[in-house]
Amino acid sequence: MFNTIVIGGGPSGLMAAISASENGKSVLLIDKKDKLGRKLQISGGGRCNVTNRVSHEELIQHLPGNGKFLYSAFNTFDNFAIIDYFENLGVHLKEEDHGRMFPVSDNAKDVVNALKQQLAKNNVDIRTNQKVASLLVQDTVKGVRLEDDTEIYADNVIIATGGKSVPHTGSTGDGYEFAKQAGHTITELFPTEVPIISNAPFIKAKTLQGLSLRDVALSVLRKNGKPRITHQMDMIFTHFGISGPAALRCSQFVYKEQKSQKKQDITMMIDCFPQESIGTLKNRITKMIDTNKDKAIKNSLKGLVSERYLLFLLEQAGLNLEDNGHHLKKEAVEQFCELLKGFKFPVNGTQSIEKAFVTGGGVSVKEVGPATMQSKLHDNLYFCGEVLDIHGYTGGYNITSALVTGYIAGLSCR
Repeated sequence: MFNTIVIGGGPSGLMAAISASENGKSVLLIDKKDKLGRKLQISGGGRCNVTNRVSHEELIQHLPGNGKFLYSAFNTFDNFAIIDYFENLGVHLKEEDHGRMFPVSDNAKDVVNALKQQLAKNNVDIRTNQKVASLLVQDTVKGVRLEDDTEIYADNVIIATGGKSVPHTGSTGDGYEFAKQAGHTITELFPTEVPIISNAPFIKAKTLQGLSLRDVALSVLRKNGKPRITHQMDMIFTHFGISGPAALRCSQFVYKEQKSQKKQDITMMIDCFPQESIGTLKNRITKMIDTNKDKAIKNSLKGLVSERYLLFLLEQAGLNLEDNGHHLKKEAVEQFCELLKGFKFPVNGTQSIEKAFVTGGGVSVKEVGPATMQSKLHDNLYFCGEVLDIHGYTGGYNITSALVTGYIAGLSCR
């Protein structure tokens, strides 16, 4: 008999087990894989982006999936507490662009090992290669049943099983079944932070495959043609569509807009000069052409954007690449400027949830106490991490949510 059973050895589960054990609880941590912290170990390209040093308000903005649910938790444990926590464990952190925090060593193993050492120090009972088949639920949650029919009893159970993304780390959606067994609602699951698919002719022809665009504004458009969301970052064209930071951040809105419009194909738009008005851009391009009237337009505009994209948009505008400034039609030049500010193309979805970095949807936060992560249906059941209907952009935001909710769940166990 244990005080607390934690199901799942990812970031939230590790933190929940440490937090509960530091609070004087006898803790059993169960994971179906052979190693703990698999997802942490591959996060941030193997460097582990443990959190982000931004204000609570900015942190919430970067957690578009129910980030406001975390406000209460932040009063107890937040991103700054995470930084202090790892520093105190001897894992020194450094700040990179956009507030992202990484270990100075650039090695995710240092983060995982520090958490494992805390588990050992706190005498947490760890059982790997053991899969939980179901919760033991009568009037309340009594414990868990393993796949071999072994029953283990506990005063509290914390579900920290992750979502359905990156399944080779062990996140295969088990926690949703456990939650349903306890009477909880699972909101619709969908992929987020995932590449976007397009059947546009230029994508199928691989015209721009491998081309990166720097610091462009990528938008998902509503039915009325206005942006639902815009992200100004880098992106890349692929053989199946688009990827890169801007595309990953837009992906969940592709899914949502498809649902809203009740159609498969929706429209996205690229603005190469988000800081420049269309009028200013037209004047600049007209001046470049007038200054080099004897040159072919593809040469007079060289350097405006990457060469492949320049040639592509010139052709899209119906301009002859060899024509010089003396022979250009004003309407075609205006069309070219408009394409630079708003090249539109159809997309028809995203890659699968298994290929996503993050799972959207999960255990409804309406059924979980925001200050404790305690189930509102069973007072000895807790949830933390990606199994909850909370999701954010890449950049340390999802790990922050996992560590915060894990810490609170462990601390709150009765």
